[in-house]
Amino acid sequence: MGYIEETNELKLDFKKIAGMKGQEVLPVAIQNADTNEVILVAYTNEEALLESIKLRRLVLWSTSRNELWHKGKTSGNEFELLEIFVNCEQNSLVYKVRPLNGNICHTSYNGVANNCFYRQLDMESMELVNLNEQKNRE
Repeated sequence: MGYIEETNELKLDFKKIAGMKGQEVLPVAIQNADTNEVILVAYTNEEALLESIKLRRLVLWSTSRNELWHKGKTSGNEFELLEIFVNCEQNSLVYKVRPLNGNICHTSYNGVANNCFYRQLDMESMELVNLNEQKNRE
């Protein structure tokens, strides 16, 4: 893991979307169908959407690699695609998925895989609180 994944300092990447110029993508929130937890926010394009529907697996568009991202192809952490929801303006999606093996995020805490939303913003201090560490203190 790198600095951004481990820090409690707020370092939001407001330039992410500007760097995706020329890529025709939509944001997609990935929700665990069993827990209702949002486990990832990523991007899809038409090709990735159609591949997801065809395979009934989580396939996204990697904006950094500019290619299809078959979730689990290298890690083995696959997700079954159960439902797709479209927002009112048809410019974002929610995928309900079921983990088949492993977890969604490349980060871990004490060797246990995280979901991508493992930190909460303390609005008083403007610092990030690692929810795993908070659970261990309780």
